[in-house]
Amino acid sequence: MPLDSPPAADSASKSTNRLAIVDSDIHPAVKSLNCLKPHLEKKWWDHAMTYGFRRRHGSPSVEPYPKSAPLASRRDAWPEDGSGRPGSSLELMQKQYLDPAGVELGVLGPLGNTGQGELNLDLGAAFCRATNEWQREAWTSKDRRLKAAVVVPYEDGYASAKEIERVGHMKDYAQVFCLTRSSDPLGNRRYWPIYAAAQDHNLPVAFHVFGTSGHPVTGAGWPSYYIEEGAGGHSTSAQTVVTSLVMEGVFEQFPKLKVVIVEGGFGWLPPLTWRLDKIFERNREELSHLKRRPSEYIKQHIWISTQPMEEPEDRNHLLDTLRWVGHDRLLFASDYPHWDFDDPFRAFPAGVTPEQHRAMCAENGLNVYRV
Repeated sequence: MPLDSPPAADSASKSTNRLAIVDSDIHPAVKSLNCLKPHLEKKWWDHAMTYGFRRRHGSPSVEPYPKSAPLASRRDAWPEDGSGRPGSSLELMQKQYLDPAGVELGVLGPLGNTGQGELNLDLGAAFCRATNEWQREAWTSKDRRLKAAVVVPYEDGYASAKEIERVGHMKDYAQVFCLTRSSDPLGNRRYWPIYAAAQDHNLPVAFHVFGTSGHPVTGAGWPSYYIEEGAGGHSTSAQTVVTSLVMEGVFEQFPKLKVVIVEGGFGWLPPLTWRLDKIFERNREELSHLKRRPSEYIKQHIWISTQPMEEPEDRNHLLDTLRWVGHDRLLFASDYPHWDFDDPFRAFPAGVTPEQHRAMCAENGLNVYRV
């Protein structure tokens, strides 16, 4: 499905695939922290080199991924010349994924030392600005298929809004980028300046799993195993975001705001929605600021990425889940270059119609992102 006005690519795609791909989750990486240095004031670079980074986290010195997948990445995504980490080579990304898959729009989501979650809010804001400038210099200016994310120091709502105002009008940026594990639930009014600025610039706000709030990923403390964090902690943090945004009245206050939940799976969304509606009916007096049922806000304002794809033994269960979520609310995500990467032509089960596949792989993304 060719786009009506596809973003031109400096590295032209040679793909003959019949379906254009809009990817909502591609992770670029710096070759080293030095890549951000040209975009930082000297005082902040010196500060980082002298004092380092400080975040709230339960295990800051422990590599969170198993040795079988260092940096949570595909083994073939490491540049062969040893010049950087997975996701740091545009040429390899083009050769390995963008060109053969026929990606016509790829939305970036930088992770790592981006400035998000820093206890020193001024240092965090400086690194967020540097990350945003680096995305333009190293990625969007060199391949027009790619769109950057406005990385914001989300624990400081006003500094975040200021950064959105600084770059939000630029065509290089397709979304505002936050993480799900914040110091307070993300519907809290301390974060509302972010949503106001995003709505003003017609930018969706993406909430990607992870974050260093210092709060355990479970209600009872820190887990013992990687799978507890990856399979359980990610999805529960995403549920918390959706619940908080709806119940705190964010969508009443910002009726044009679009939200994308990224990399938390999607099988949890239907039962959460059903449960919220049922309990809402019994607690309307407490929630007088809400004019509609939770499901109505979720249906209008929330989109969710397809990665990691749910994989039940009976594929009909997945087909039912896709239908319950809504084929119009799902955005394809590859999670490139991570180990659980999803190929857009292999991720979906038999039984998904061509129309549904086209909606999830391209059309929905074009409706959500400002392109």
